[in-house]
Amino acid sequence: MSQKTAVITGGSRGLGRDMAINLAKEGVNIIFSYHKNKNKAKEVISEIEAQGQKAVAFPFDATNYKNGQEFINEVTNYLKQENGNLNFDFLINNAGTGVHNLVSNTTEEEFDEMMNVHLKSAYFLTQSALPFLNKGGRIINISSGLTRFSLPGMSAYAMMKGGIEVFTRYLTKELGQRKITANVIAPGAIATDFAGGSNKDEQKAALISNITALGRVGEAEDIGGIVAFLCSDKAGWINGQRIEVSGGMLA
Repeated sequence: MSQKTAVITGGSRGLGRDMAINLAKEGVNIIFSYHKNKNKAKEVISEIEAQGQKAVAFPFDATNYKNGQEFINEVTNYLKQENGNLNFDFLINNAGTGVHNLVSNTTEEEFDEMMNVHLKSAYFLTQSALPFLNKGGRIINISSGLTRFSLPGMSAYAMMKGGIEVFTRYLTKELGQRKITANVIAPGAIATDFAGGSNKDEQKAALISNITALGRVGEAEDIGGIVAFLCSDKAGWINGQRIEVSGGMLA
């Protein structure tokens, strides 16, 4: 994958950081977004550069879908200066946050936040990116195990992730002539800072471990290698698939 470039949203921490590091280890240059924490973004840039790859980060607020166009503008301006062209190879839509509330208590504001962050922003950022995605490129969208199994309090979040899975299947149909593949990775419960870091709670972690075949909560390091594989030549015939990475949670 030498000389190829990946664009990752939400790459400054958690799953996105691990995706970026794993791709860099495979010789991929990284462009990623961060929300507010510029220092965390700088740390990831340093880790990628230590792998011998180029890295740069730009801000992106997924609560406003129009920011996706601004982010892609930053990406293409940078690529033009660095490489003399505006194109890149991999798009990973990872940015996200969570809301935990029962259907009976979910507010319109919470619902709209989940829709804007996980569905609307991913849809229109992808639309903005499509003209610059190289032939034979890859799109990887991040969903959730919660589209297969249901846990109380996650309805709004899970609904939007279900929409991302449908969106991905349409991308495969519409981009096939350009030899661009689109796939979904659906993590199970992961011990990161996502949604307040609740999966790090000792009591909740024990519960998750008991319903997971491999007997533990997932870690960010369980996900990045799968993204790197899907961007490799070995995965070129995988298209339109939902790949759950949950250790057998509620299998």
